[in-house]
Amino acid sequence: MDELDTVIERSHHQALDEFAKGNPEPLKDLYSHRDDASLANPFGPARRGWEQVAETMELAATHYRDGEATGFERVAGNVTPDLAYIVEVERYRARLGGGAEITPVVLRVTSIFRPEDGTWKIVHRHADPITTAQPAESVIQQ
Repeated sequence: MDELDTVIERSHHQALDEFAKGNPEPLKDLYSHRDDASLANPFGPARRGWEQVAETMELAATHYRDGEATGFERVAGNVTPDLAYIVEVERYRARLGGGAEITPVVLRVTSIFRPEDGTWKIVHRHADPITTAQPAESVIQQ
């Protein structure tokens, strides 16, 4: 079994660097392709099942261009033989949407991994832009 820290440092973070360039393929390779895989990203509702997850990643990657990952700050994590999780603050620089300027992006992310076929695969990822305290009213939908 590959060590989780090795997978995160060498593969996961490198795949996220590629994602910031608009390339979802390396991240898709690290994801579980099973029906219980799930993804909740800043661009839409949570999706479940490999086909929906892959489609969501491909669409999300179209929002990024010419980017790079600039840092990962581990907030928490835990590993058991059957499941592992990490909570990180991820930092990027990229052109977003139709924008011309390289813009900083900071995301609060929880990733859950499980062993599949001798390596750790991502089974769930949740990312959102909330990295500072928010007022209670911020959760009210208009």
